[in-house]
Amino acid sequence: MTVEEVQRRDRRFQLVDVRSPSEFAAGHIPGTMNVPMEQVQTRVADLDLTSQVVLVCKSGTRANIARGLLASKVPNLSVLEGGTDAWAKEGLPLVQSQKTRWSLERQVRLGAGVLILASLGLAFGVNLAWLGLTAFVGVGLTFAGATDICLMGIGLARMPWNKS
Repeated sequence: MTVEEVQRRDRRFQLVDVRSPSEFAAGHIPGTMNVPMEQVQTRVADLDLTSQVVLVCKSGTRANIARGLLASKVPNLSVLEGGTDAWAKEGLPLVQSQKTRWSLERQVRLGAGVLILASLGLAFGVNLAWLGLTAFVGVGLTFAGATDICLMGIGLARMPWNKS
C-alpha cells in the first residue's frame, strides 16, 4: 500500500507499527497501533481482521518480515511501502511522544561492536589477554540470541538517556 492510499483513507484499514516501543514513540503515523515485531504472532487478537491490516516500520523491511509471520493468520494484510520514512518524506505529520533517540537494539549493536573493536585493538597493541573481552561479548550475544534476554539491553534501558 502506498502513502497516498493510506493518506486518502478511502477504505477501512488498521495501521500497525511493528517497531520497538521507543522507536514508535520517537515518531509514528497518527492513529497507528504499536505491536512490536517479536509480538505480532501472539497478538493477532488485537488486530481488526474485518478490515485491511497495514503493517508499518521505518522503511518497510521489518513490516515485510512481519507480513511473512502473519500471512496465514491475517487475511487482508499489506505493508506500507517505504514505511514512516516515506510518510515523512511526503511532509505528512508524525506523532512524537518523546524526543528522538536510538532504539535499544541499535544501542546494543553499537556497544557490542565498540567493545569488540576496543578489545581487538588492546589485544594487538597491549596484551593478548584482552581477547577475553571479545569472547565475553560473543558469549553475551549468543546468550541473548538463545534466551531472548539481553543483559546489555537491560543495562542500557536503565541509562538516563533512555528514560522518558
